[in-house]
Amino acid sequence: MEQLYKIKIPEFEGPLDLLLHLIRENKVDIYDIPISLITGQYLQYIEIMKELDLEIAGEFLVMAATLIQIKSRMLLPPDEEAAPEEMEDPRLELVQRLLEYQAYKDAAGILKEKEDEALKIFGRSPGDLKEEEVPEPELSLFDVNLFDLLAAFKKLLENAPPEMRTISRETLTVKDKMMHIADIMENLESIRFEELFSESFTRVQLIVTFLALLELLRLGLARVYQEKEFGNIWIINPSKQESSGTEETAL
Repeated sequence: MEQLYKIKIPEFEGPLDLLLHLIRENKVDIYDIPISLITGQYLQYIEIMKELDLEIAGEFLVMAATLIQIKSRMLLPPDEEAAPEEMEDPRLELVQRLLEYQAYKDAAGILKEKEDEALKIFGRSPGDLKEEEVPEPELSLFDVNLFDLLAAFKKLLENAPPEMRTISRETLTVKDKMMHIADIMENLESIRFEELFSESFTRVQLIVTFLALLELLRLGLARVYQEKEFGNIWIINPSKQESSGTEETAL
C-alpha cells in the first residue's frame, strides 16, 4: 500500500490494548488465556495493520515474539522431575501485565467520567435555552478505539470479492475517498460504518476507503462511536451535531 497512502495515527493503542480487545471479543478468562487462539488472531491484526501501511511500533512486534515464545513453551511436554511449585505457567507474567494495565485503564476511565461530570455542572440548564435550542436526547454511544474499527474492517475484508484488476494511484486515491465520504456525510448526522463500504468493493477499494475514514477521524472531520461493546459502529458528522444543538454548550 505504499504507492497509495501512508498514515500515522497519533493516538495509537498499544499491544496490551489489542490483547485485551481479543480477550473481550473471544469472551475468555484472562487468567486462562487460550494462547494459541489469541496468538493467531493477534498476528492477523498485525498483518492487517501492515497491509494498511499503518506505522507499527516495535512494541507490537516484541509482543508478537513474546506470544509465540509462550505458545512454544506451552507445547513442550512438562518436566516430570520438576516439583509442582516449580512448574510456573508460561502465561503468568503476561497475565500480570494485562491485569496491571487494565487497572490503570479503569482508573483513568473513572477520572475521565468525573471530569465529564464536573464539566456538565457549567453547562446551561434546559431552562436557560430557547425552546428551539433544547437538545434532543442523545443515543447511548461510547467512543471506539482503533481495534474496534479494525475488527469491523476485518469482517469486511473477509467478505471482499477477489481482485479482478489492479487499481493504481491515479484511479483511486485516499484524497478522493475522503471527499466522497465527506459528500456522503454532508447532509447526515450519522451513518453506520458498513454503509461507507459497497458490497462490490474490491480489497484495495476497502483499504483505501478505510484509510480515508481514519484520516477524516484524525483531522476531526468525523467522529466514531459504538452502540455497545462489539455493537454497531456509527460515523458521526460533528458539524451536524453542533448545528442541531445535540452537544451541551458551556458558559
